[in-house]
Amino acid sequence: MLLVLDVGNTNAVVGIFDGDLLTGHWRLSSVERTCDEAGILMRNLFALAGMAAERIEGAIVSSVVPRLEEVWYEAILSYLGITPIVVSRRIDLGLKVETDNPDEVGADRLVNSVAAMAKYGRPVVSVDLGTAITFDVVSADGAYIGGAIAPGLAVSMETLFSRTARLPQIALVAPERFIGRNTMNAIQSGIVNGYAGLVDAIAKGIWDELGTKTPVIATGGHAEILAARSSSITHIEPWLTLDGLLILYRRHAKHG
Repeated sequence: MLLVLDVGNTNAVVGIFDGDLLTGHWRLSSVERTCDEAGILMRNLFALAGMAAERIEGAIVSSVVPRLEEVWYEAILSYLGITPIVVSRRIDLGLKVETDNPDEVGADRLVNSVAAMAKYGRPVVSVDLGTAITFDVVSADGAYIGGAIAPGLAVSMETLFSRTARLPQIALVAPERFIGRNTMNAIQSGIVNGYAGLVDAIAKGIWDELGTKTPVIATGGHAEILAARSSSITHIEPWLTLDGLLILYRRHAKHG
Protein backbone atom coordinates (compact mmCIF):
# COMPACT_ATOMS: atom_id res chain seq x y z
CA MET A 1 0.00 0.00 0.00
CA LEU A 2 1.05 3.58 -0.61
CA LEU A 3 0.60 6.58 1.68
CA VAL A 4 0.01 9.88 -0.13
CA LEU A 5 -0.14 13.21 1.68
CA ASP A 6 -0.99 16.68 0.40
CA VAL A 7 -0.35 19.45 2.94
CA GLY A 8 -2.17 22.68 2.17
CA ASN A 9 -2.69 25.94 4.00
CA THR A 10 -6.07 24.90 5.42
CA ASN A 11 -6.17 21.11 5.21
CA ALA A 12 -3.82 18.17 4.99
CA VAL A 13 -5.29 15.30 2.98
CA VAL A 14 -4.04 11.80 3.76
CA GLY A 15 -4.78 8.95 1.37
CA ILE A 16 -3.99 5.24 1.12
CA PHE A 17 -3.78 3.51 -2.25
CA ASP A 18 -3.95 -0.26 -2.56
CA GLY A 19 -2.83 -0.66 -6.15
CA ASP A 20 -4.93 1.79 -8.18
CA LEU A 21 -7.71 1.90 -5.59
CA LEU A 22 -7.95 4.77 -3.09
CA THR A 23 -9.05 2.71 -0.11
CA GLY A 24 -8.95 5.42 2.55
CA HIS A 25 -8.75 9.18 2.75
CA TRP A 26 -8.89 11.72 5.57
CA ARG A 27 -9.02 15.51 5.57
CA LEU A 28 -7.20 17.00 8.58
CA SER A 29 -6.73 20.59 9.69
CA SER A 30 -3.34 22.05 8.83
CA VAL A 31 -2.45 23.01 12.39
CA GLU A 32 0.82 22.91 14.25
CA ARG A 33 1.56 19.40 15.53
CA THR A 34 4.60 17.69 16.96
CA CYS A 35 6.10 14.76 15.10
CA ASP A 36 4.70 12.41 17.75
CA GLU A 37 1.19 13.88 17.50
CA ALA A 38 1.20 13.54 13.71
CA GLY A 39 2.54 10.00 13.85
CA ILE A 40 0.07 8.80 16.49
CA LEU A 41 -2.82 10.47 14.66
CA MET A 42 -1.79 8.80 11.43
CA ARG A 43 -1.54 5.32 12.93
CA ASN A 44 -4.84 5.78 14.78
CA LEU A 45 -6.58 6.69 11.52
CA PHE A 46 -5.25 3.55 9.89
CA ALA A 47 -6.28 1.39 12.85
CA LEU A 48 -9.83 2.81 12.91
CA ALA A 49 -10.13 2.01 9.21
CA GLY A 50 -8.90 -1.53 9.76
CA MET A 51 -5.68 -0.93 7.85
CA ALA A 52 -2.41 -2.44 9.01
CA ALA A 53 0.26 0.26 9.00
CA GLU A 54 2.84 -2.47 8.39
CA ARG A 55 1.38 -3.02 4.91
CA ILE A 56 2.36 0.50 3.82
CA GLU A 57 5.43 0.15 1.61
CA GLY A 58 5.96 3.68 0.38
CA ALA A 59 5.00 7.31 0.91
CA ILE A 60 5.01 10.56 -1.04
CA VAL A 61 4.33 14.08 0.21
CA SER A 62 3.47 17.37 -1.48
CA SER A 63 3.31 20.49 0.63
CA VAL A 64 3.01 24.26 0.39
CA VAL A 65 3.70 24.72 4.13
CA PRO A 66 7.39 24.00 4.81
CA ARG A 67 7.14 23.83 8.62
CA LEU A 68 4.31 21.26 8.43
CA GLU A 69 6.09 19.34 5.70
CA GLU A 70 9.00 18.77 8.08
CA VAL A 71 6.70 17.48 10.83
CA TRP A 72 4.89 15.03 8.58
CA TYR A 73 8.14 13.88 6.98
CA GLU A 74 9.57 13.03 10.39
CA ALA A 75 6.30 11.39 11.50
CA ILE A 76 6.22 9.10 8.47
CA LEU A 77 9.89 8.24 8.97
CA SER A 78 9.54 7.62 12.72
CA TYR A 79 6.14 5.93 12.89
CA LEU A 80 6.10 3.97 9.62
CA GLY A 81 9.81 3.45 9.06
CA ILE A 82 9.51 4.88 5.54
CA THR A 83 11.48 7.71 3.96
CA PRO A 84 8.88 9.60 1.95
CA ILE A 85 9.46 11.15 -1.45
CA VAL A 86 8.93 14.92 -1.30
CA VAL A 87 7.53 16.52 -4.45
CA SER A 88 9.53 19.36 -5.92
CA ARG A 89 10.64 20.49 -9.34
CA ARG A 90 13.84 18.53 -8.80
CA ILE A 91 12.24 15.07 -8.96
CA ASP A 92 11.25 13.48 -12.26
CA LEU A 93 7.82 14.99 -12.92
CA GLY A 94 7.49 13.94 -16.53
CA LEU A 95 6.56 17.57 -16.99
CA LYS A 96 8.71 20.49 -18.06
CA VAL A 97 8.31 23.63 -15.94
CA GLU A 98 8.54 26.66 -18.20
CA THR A 99 7.75 29.65 -16.00
CA ASP A 100 9.79 32.74 -15.13
CA ASN A 101 10.65 31.34 -11.67
CA PRO A 102 10.14 27.56 -11.65
CA ASP A 103 11.13 27.20 -7.99
CA GLU A 104 8.19 29.31 -6.80
CA VAL A 105 5.54 27.02 -8.32
CA GLY A 106 3.69 25.18 -5.53
CA ALA A 107 4.11 21.42 -5.36
CA ASP A 108 0.34 20.92 -5.39
CA ARG A 109 0.05 22.82 -8.68
CA LEU A 110 2.64 20.58 -10.29
CA VAL A 111 0.97 17.44 -8.94
CA ASN A 112 -2.45 18.53 -10.23
CA SER A 113 -0.96 19.24 -13.64
CA VAL A 114 0.69 15.81 -13.78
CA ALA A 115 -2.62 14.11 -12.97
CA ALA A 116 -4.69 16.25 -15.34
CA MET A 117 -2.30 15.57 -18.22
CA ALA A 118 -2.23 11.82 -17.49
CA LYS A 119 -6.03 11.61 -17.37
CA TYR A 120 -7.08 14.05 -20.09
CA GLY A 121 -4.10 14.61 -22.36
CA ARG A 122 -2.67 17.97 -23.37
CA PRO A 123 -3.18 20.84 -23.52
CA VAL A 124 -5.23 20.84 -20.33
CA VAL A 125 -6.23 23.23 -17.55
CA SER A 126 -6.76 22.19 -13.92
CA VAL A 127 -8.55 24.40 -11.39
CA ASP A 128 -8.09 23.74 -7.67
CA LEU A 129 -10.95 25.35 -5.75
CA GLY A 130 -9.60 25.48 -2.24
CA THR A 131 -8.23 28.15 0.11
CA ALA A 132 -6.96 29.80 -3.04
CA ILE A 133 -8.28 29.17 -6.53
CA THR A 134 -5.39 28.10 -8.73
CA PHE A 135 -5.50 27.63 -12.48
CA ASP A 136 -2.69 25.51 -13.91
CA VAL A 137 -1.97 25.14 -17.61
CA VAL A 138 -0.16 22.36 -19.43
CA SER A 139 0.69 23.20 -23.03
CA ALA A 140 0.32 20.98 -26.08
CA ASP A 141 3.98 19.94 -25.82
CA GLY A 142 3.66 18.85 -22.19
CA ALA A 143 5.07 21.87 -20.37
CA TYR A 144 3.70 23.54 -17.26
CA ILE A 145 3.51 27.18 -18.40
CA GLY A 146 1.79 28.91 -15.47
CA GLY A 147 -1.76 29.91 -14.66
CA ALA A 148 -3.68 32.22 -12.37
CA ILE A 149 -4.35 32.56 -8.63
CA ALA A 150 -7.37 34.13 -6.92
CA PRO A 151 -8.68 34.12 -3.33
CA GLY A 152 -10.91 31.12 -2.60
CA LEU A 153 -14.62 31.23 -1.86
CA ALA A 154 -14.23 30.69 1.87
CA VAL A 155 -11.60 33.43 2.12
CA SER A 156 -13.91 35.90 0.36
CA MET A 157 -16.82 34.98 2.62
CA GLU A 158 -14.73 35.35 5.77
CA THR A 159 -13.55 38.78 4.62
CA LEU A 160 -17.12 39.83 3.84
CA PHE A 161 -18.44 38.76 7.23
CA SER A 162 -15.52 40.24 9.16
CA ARG A 163 -16.09 43.68 7.62
CA THR A 164 -19.90 43.82 7.68
CA ALA A 165 -21.59 43.74 11.06
CA ARG A 166 -25.13 42.95 9.92
CA LEU A 167 -24.54 40.16 7.41
CA PRO A 168 -25.32 36.64 8.71
CA GLN A 169 -23.00 33.67 8.49
CA ILE A 170 -24.37 31.33 5.80
CA ALA A 171 -23.78 27.92 4.27
CA LEU A 172 -21.91 28.02 0.99
CA VAL A 173 -24.38 26.38 -1.42
CA ALA A 174 -25.60 27.29 -4.89
CA PRO A 175 -28.89 29.23 -4.76
CA GLU A 176 -31.73 28.44 -7.13
CA ARG A 177 -31.90 31.98 -8.51
CA PHE A 178 -29.50 34.75 -9.47
CA ILE A 179 -31.80 37.31 -7.86
CA GLY A 180 -31.64 36.66 -4.13
CA ARG A 181 -34.94 37.43 -2.41
CA ASN A 182 -33.30 37.58 1.01
CA THR A 183 -29.84 38.41 2.36
CA MET A 184 -28.73 34.78 2.62
CA ASN A 185 -29.64 33.97 -1.00
CA ALA A 186 -28.17 37.25 -2.20
CA ILE A 187 -24.80 36.41 -0.63
CA GLN A 188 -24.91 32.86 -1.99
CA SER A 189 -25.70 34.18 -5.46
CA GLY A 190 -22.92 36.74 -5.34
CA ILE A 191 -20.29 34.29 -4.12
CA VAL A 192 -21.21 31.18 -6.12
CA ASN A 193 -22.29 32.82 -9.35
CA GLY A 194 -19.55 35.43 -9.11
CA TYR A 195 -16.85 32.81 -8.74
CA ALA A 196 -18.34 30.65 -11.50
CA GLY A 197 -18.05 33.71 -13.71
CA LEU A 198 -14.44 34.19 -12.59
CA VAL A 199 -13.60 30.59 -13.51
CA ASP A 200 -15.26 30.93 -16.91
CA ALA A 201 -13.62 34.26 -17.69
CA ILE A 202 -10.12 33.03 -16.83
CA ALA A 203 -10.66 29.73 -18.66
CA LYS A 204 -11.75 31.63 -21.78
CA GLY A 205 -8.70 33.90 -21.54
CA ILE A 206 -6.43 30.86 -21.26
CA TRP A 207 -8.10 29.23 -24.27
CA ASP A 208 -7.65 32.43 -26.28
CA GLU A 209 -3.95 32.56 -25.45
CA LEU A 210 -3.43 28.87 -26.20
CA GLY A 211 -5.41 29.15 -29.41
CA THR A 212 -7.55 26.13 -28.56
CA LYS A 213 -10.28 25.01 -26.18
CA THR A 214 -9.06 22.53 -23.58
CA PRO A 215 -10.61 20.28 -20.94
CA VAL A 216 -10.93 22.13 -17.61
CA ILE A 217 -10.55 19.79 -14.64
CA ALA A 218 -11.94 20.99 -11.31
CA THR A 219 -10.79 19.69 -7.94
CA GLY A 220 -10.87 20.92 -4.35
CA GLY A 221 -13.59 21.38 -1.76
CA HIS A 222 -15.81 23.71 -3.83
CA ALA A 223 -15.48 21.98 -7.20
CA GLU A 224 -18.99 20.52 -7.32
CA ILE A 225 -20.66 23.77 -6.21
CA LEU A 226 -19.00 25.84 -8.93
CA ALA A 227 -19.14 23.19 -11.63
CA ALA A 228 -22.95 23.32 -11.43
CA ARG A 229 -22.85 27.00 -12.49
CA SER A 230 -19.75 27.04 -14.70
CA SER A 231 -19.87 26.66 -18.48
CA SER A 232 -16.14 25.94 -18.78
CA ILE A 233 -15.54 23.14 -16.24
CA THR A 234 -15.66 19.85 -18.12
CA HIS A 235 -14.72 17.31 -15.44
CA ILE A 236 -14.72 17.05 -11.64
CA GLU A 237 -11.91 15.07 -10.03
CA PRO A 238 -12.23 15.23 -6.21
CA TRP A 239 -8.94 13.38 -5.65
CA LEU A 240 -6.89 14.82 -8.51
CA THR A 241 -3.96 15.71 -6.24
CA LEU A 242 -3.86 12.26 -4.65
CA ASP A 243 -4.01 10.63 -8.09
CA GLY A 244 -1.10 12.82 -9.17
CA LEU A 245 0.91 11.72 -6.14
CA LEU A 246 0.32 8.08 -7.06
CA ILE A 247 1.51 8.76 -10.62
CA LEU A 248 4.64 10.54 -9.39
CA TYR A 249 5.47 7.83 -6.87
CA ARG A 250 5.29 5.16 -9.55
CA ARG A 251 7.33 7.28 -11.93
CA HIS A 252 10.01 7.79 -9.29
CA ALA A 253 10.02 4.07 -8.39
CA LYS A 254 10.37 3.14 -12.06
CA HIS A 255 13.15 5.57 -12.91
CA GLY A 256 14.82 5.85 -9.52
